[in-house]
Amino acid sequence: MTTNLDRLRADLKKLINMSLTLEISFGIVTHGIDAVLDQMKELGWKKEDIEKLPRFNVAYEAWYSEALVTIRQLLPDRLTDFKEHYETPKNRKELNYTTYRIQDALKGTQSKNPLGQIVVDDKAATPHLRQQIAILKAAEKRFESSLFEIRQLVQSDLFDEELGAARELAKHKFLRASGAICGVVLERHLKQVCDDHKVAISKRNPGIGDLNELLRSAGVTDVPQWRHISMLADIRNICDHSKAVEPTSQQIADLLDGTDKVLRTIS
Repeated sequence: MTTNLDRLRADLKKLINMSLTLEISFGIVTHGIDAVLDQMKELGWKKEDIEKLPRFNVAYEAWYSEALVTIRQLLPDRLTDFKEHYETPKNRKELNYTTYRIQDALKGTQSKNPLGQIVVDDKAATPHLRQQIAILKAAEKRFESSLFEIRQLVQSDLFDEELGAARELAKHKFLRASGAICGVVLERHLKQVCDDHKVAISKRNPGIGDLNELLRSAGVTDVPQWRHISMLADIRNICDHSKAVEPTSQQIADLLDGTDKVLRTIS
């Protein structure tokens, strides 16, 4: 099922991909198609490819309108900056390189000296277009960072709730059930740590021991942490697999406290 976040991510990706087209189209406006072709040949572009690109004026207006909404949602503190690169300064007294904007380029505005020589033209808008694209790319990074932060917070709350449930079971002497829940929390957390650190997991259903070994090999955890998790894995195995041996209250207390420590110190 596609979520709103998925759609927002896809829209943002589309806008960033369109940025290259905009830069090329604007290069045609400012320097001509032959100059652009010389630059794009290295990337395998041909003249017919460039000729098929939409006109900058049309493409930019659509891009800007969509990007404005996206920046407002994801990076509101940069919205004013984004707009200022487009809009003509309200109190502008002189048209020069520093006061020229994308809106001027769309109108074909130029400034000439008394001799009729062009002092500033649409080339002056190039830095503004590039800065808008940079802001949009920053929004993408912020978006992914925000998703990560949200996921971490939600997951942390969920694990805390499950550990709370495990402690309640232990309090009422349901030791094996308490240890089983605690083991699941620990296993899921270690798997998430592997994912966050891009540690490849080849085993289809890795256990705590497998994940523990991977994290140590990748340098995410040190030897004392590895030994601590190994001890917790042994207690978890008693709860899940060894029906002949009942876990003790102290073992479950160690598992609960140890898991809580791992959640807060290994990420």
